[in-house]
Amino acid sequence: MSKPKHILVIRLSAMGDVAMTVPVLRAFSMQYPEHSVTVVSRPFFQPFFQDIPNVSFFGVDLKKRHKGFLGLLRLFFDLQKLNIDAVADLHNVLRSKIIRTLFFLSRKKVTATDKGRKAKKELTRLENKIFTPGKTMFQNHADTFQKLGFPMDLCLVLFPEKAIVSEAILEKVPFDTHKKNIGIAPFAQYESKVYPFDLMQEVIQQLASHSHYNIYLFGGGAKEIQLLEQLKTNYSNVIVLAGKLTLEQELKVISNLDVMLSMDSGNAHIAAMLGIKVITLWGATHPYAGFKPFHQPDDFCITADRTQFPLLPTSVYGNKKVAGYEDVMRTIPPETVTSKIESVL
Repeated sequence: MSKPKHILVIRLSAMGDVAMTVPVLRAFSMQYPEHSVTVVSRPFFQPFFQDIPNVSFFGVDLKKRHKGFLGLLRLFFDLQKLNIDAVADLHNVLRSKIIRTLFFLSRKKVTATDKGRKAKKELTRLENKIFTPGKTMFQNHADTFQKLGFPMDLCLVLFPEKAIVSEAILEKVPFDTHKKNIGIAPFAQYESKVYPFDLMQEVIQQLASHSHYNIYLFGGGAKEIQLLEQLKTNYSNVIVLAGKLTLEQELKVISNLDVMLSMDSGNAHIAAMLGIKVITLWGATHPYAGFKPFHQPDDFCITADRTQFPLLPTSVYGNKKVAGYEDVMRTIPPETVTSKIESVL
């Protein structure tokens, strides 16, 4: 049987999860250049995919045209016009299940990502914990393509070249390629994944004391921007990017960083998909759950102390709280963080 020529890939949200599909699609594009992919996702994420050969993008309109069950039917009919041969559902939620089922009923080959929920539950349960590394989400996605007849080697990936930092960007934020440029994304969706504010201040102060470093602070929303301004203090080489650039412009800045410091969050995966070195800090969560940024060494993941807090990790996504484990990230000294950053510069 011949392999499908045109594959529909579904991954609607969230930002970090969408970013995690990018290296897999880069590997696919490189290893199967005669086949094409259409990614279905929210329009905001289109810049993630715009430079991958043979990969096109379909922006889903979940607020109007594709809202609700009738909207999903319209989405199916809209996608049918693209002459899809097979579906790789990398999201595997109710919406995507409906779409792939409709394609299945129209005699297309469909498959979905196994998210490894059993292993994740065993890793994060408080009793009889099995503390071993699980399969990465990147490999789970690659396995999904293999079911369609496309085995992949995730070591064979071409990252994009550094983007040009345009005049439009430089009018809003300074950027000096002669300095070491460090990105810091200090926020995450859940509090249990966020490094304490006072310790992050120490990290930034230690880095900002070096005049040959520029530190760029990433975030979004009025509250985060206010906190970033507090972290910036009076250092001229600490620059708040949040609220100043479009996503496409931010990606261009990130592609020129020497290193990104991030929580277990979307910014880590965005930097990694661009081939940037990423140092991550882990509190209630752990890289063993499969969300370590793509192609980053294990020692780039700085985890909270399991000697002091043996029940770690207590959550896959950071949304579960365990009494007495509120301050696990305080076991990561600022000096450990800055030393790791400086070791990779």
